[in-house]
Amino acid sequence: MEGSVAVTSPSIEVLEEIQRRVLWLSTRMIDHANRQDAGGIKVGGHQASCASMVSIMTALWFGHIGGEDKVAVKPHASPVYHAIKYLTGELDASYLTRLRERGGLQAYPSRTKDPDVSDFSTGSVGLGAVAPLFAAATRRYVDNHMGPRPPARFISVAGDAELDEGNIWEAIADPTLAGLGNFTLIVDLNRQSLDRVIPGMKGTRLMEFFANAGWHVVEAKYGRKLERAFREPKGAALRTHIDEMSNEEYQSLFRYEGEELRERFLKNAGGDVKDLLAAIPDADVAGLIQNLGGHDLDLLLDTFRQCDAVTDRPSVVFAYTVKGWGLPIAGDPMNHSALLSAEQIEVLRSTLGLSVESEWDRFDPASEAGQVCDAVGADINNEPPPPRPPLVIPDSSGAVTSSRATSTQEAFGRIVVRLGREPDLGDRIVTTSPDVAVSTNLGGWINAKGVFSPTTASEYDSVERPLRWVPGPEGQHIELGISEMNLFMLLGQLGLSHDHHGEMLLPIGTVYDPFVLRGLDALIYSLYNDSRFVVVGTPAGVSLAPEGGAHQSTITPSVGLELPGIAQCEPAYAQALDWLLCDGLDQLSAPDGESLYLRLTTRPIDQTPFADAAVRIGSDRLRTDVLAGGYRLAEPSEGEPVVLFGSGAIMPEVLEAASILAEEGVAATVIDVTSLDRLYRGWRRPLEEATATAMPVAGAGHLDSLVRPSERLAPIVTVHDAATHAMAWLGSVYGQRVVPVGVDRFGESGSIEDIYRVFGLLPGQIVNAVLVALN
Repeated sequence: MEGSVAVTSPSIEVLEEIQRRVLWLSTRMIDHANRQDAGGIKVGGHQASCASMVSIMTALWFGHIGGEDKVAVKPHASPVYHAIKYLTGELDASYLTRLRERGGLQAYPSRTKDPDVSDFSTGSVGLGAVAPLFAAATRRYVDNHMGPRPPARFISVAGDAELDEGNIWEAIADPTLAGLGNFTLIVDLNRQSLDRVIPGMKGTRLMEFFANAGWHVVEAKYGRKLERAFREPKGAALRTHIDEMSNEEYQSLFRYEGEELRERFLKNAGGDVKDLLAAIPDADVAGLIQNLGGHDLDLLLDTFRQCDAVTDRPSVVFAYTVKGWGLPIAGDPMNHSALLSAEQIEVLRSTLGLSVESEWDRFDPASEAGQVCDAVGADINNEPPPPRPPLVIPDSSGAVTSSRATSTQEAFGRIVVRLGREPDLGDRIVTTSPDVAVSTNLGGWINAKGVFSPTTASEYDSVERPLRWVPGPEGQHIELGISEMNLFMLLGQLGLSHDHHGEMLLPIGTVYDPFVLRGLDALIYSLYNDSRFVVVGTPAGVSLAPEGGAHQSTITPSVGLELPGIAQCEPAYAQALDWLLCDGLDQLSAPDGESLYLRLTTRPIDQTPFADAAVRIGSDRLRTDVLAGGYRLAEPSEGEPVVLFGSGAIMPEVLEAASILAEEGVAATVIDVTSLDRLYRGWRRPLEEATATAMPVAGAGHLDSLVRPSERLAPIVTVHDAATHAMAWLGSVYGQRVVPVGVDRFGESGSIEDIYRVFGLLPGQIVNAVLVALN
């Protein structure tokens, strides 16, 4: 493809010199880390996994990529990445002896915590492998909407064992990601996992999977020496002999050399193979038999160029390597976490012409290798991204104009459409969903903005339909297949658009709330990368009663509450949702901002109680309370006090229960919790500060304004269309008694009234819970 290219064209001899130094530094970094006192805990590291990657990464960084390209590094090869960044001048030498230390180098590449910032974090196996694919899709979207960026390639280097991860196959099969010719996946095919050489693993089978998904597939199996030998008169027999070896047998050959290697290799070999090898001196046998494509720098560079030439689809390179290449543990089936001994380190250091005094040195700047490293560093070393630009986000969309009964899901659709009309803001919003756009109320948005496709689709149906689904380059909705993992991976990369592509996007993803859990690993991964986005889980809870238990979510509020980097909110009323969504979009570009998770419902409820609260409290103060996590929805009458905390679609039942209690002489304060997450943080923060300073606790955050001093000894009943423990912590704030009401079993089909009765959510049942709390 036409794109950024390496600024140097070093000779293979110089690349091999750099490769040897990268191998040494990555091996020694792990060795040094494991010789420090870690309090009796294993430090770990993967010398063998690094060694299998040295050739691939040397070829990439010093002979292929340019400054605009983005690369995801195999998790266990992070020391190789750091060695390269050190040699190119981005990493200070002091970090080489701080691998896996606090404030030092992370165990796995991290774009948020490493000093030599990675393009992608790759600690979560399988997720980092496809992150650049979603970044390439984001680049395509940005190019179509904001004008072409400088050409860039997106490259992922993954271990073959990572291909066991299902999320990889979900990604490569999604039609939305087709046609991304600027993406290349390089598979380190070392045929080992953590505990073994994988028996019977055939690269051909994996290649067929990719080819059937429409990918360009390239194999770098044998190096140039072996390929030349195969072309000799008896070379076909040599190829057949190697091809028919089991993975275990072939890899065992890397532990030998010379006459012993010849003897083991020729066991069971035919006469043609023996004749061909008879002309090879013992000293050269290892260089021939062990000449795999994944360790042949010249072949690798040529293979990468082949991928660049294919611009209509993504590419995958299967680079055959051996785990532990260049080390005495090469090919050992148990070498995954093996460490070289002190004696082996000394031998390796001496073999490479280094001493204890020079072992951490960079190349002499005057040397050819030093000049190559300097030139590469000047082009590809990362600069910190500028702060996200502040955007003009209104406090409210103005879409909520009446008090008629409505659901938060229905209101969400209207709010997004209205925000789409805002100058600048509307052009930056991009929505996505895993084949549930219409059923999560994005139909109006799609009618207004269209569906994104890099090419304009033809219309073959002249019948007018309520939904205008005609894909084209101007569309602002990206529809994925039914894969929640892909949803959160795409949201994560759309949310990093400013960092990777220089343009701020405001991504909003919708998904059925129970299926947030299907994509949880990718959601966590995206948050760890400090991505910013809005996810809307809808419909939520058992309030979608007729749909049955499979579509009823119960534990998602706890997930949102416990995840860092994202605020979980569950508004009951449309105007509260409007304020929260506008604030959430504003948070996406704020320096200390975060993502937003909205849990919404399809249940229509009367909006009058919220309108009454706005009159009583004042709209400005009410908005402040809603954003802080909750507000007083109903004030108590005279009588014995109790505090009712509710959240989401269940609020009508809570209000009715309060009315019944008033008739029985119980004074119920009703607090509508709009964000358990923000309430919890507001309570927790003063406790953390007090613990750190040994000073008295300075209040309970926003809860101090919600629960008046006269109510702080009153019992609490929490009511939530979710697991009871999500709100039960509220009793800890002031030491009150708590009776939590919610959903702690799997649901079933039925009417809302029937299902609410099963879980004790009807007004009379809430009253009974209050009486238990009082008594």
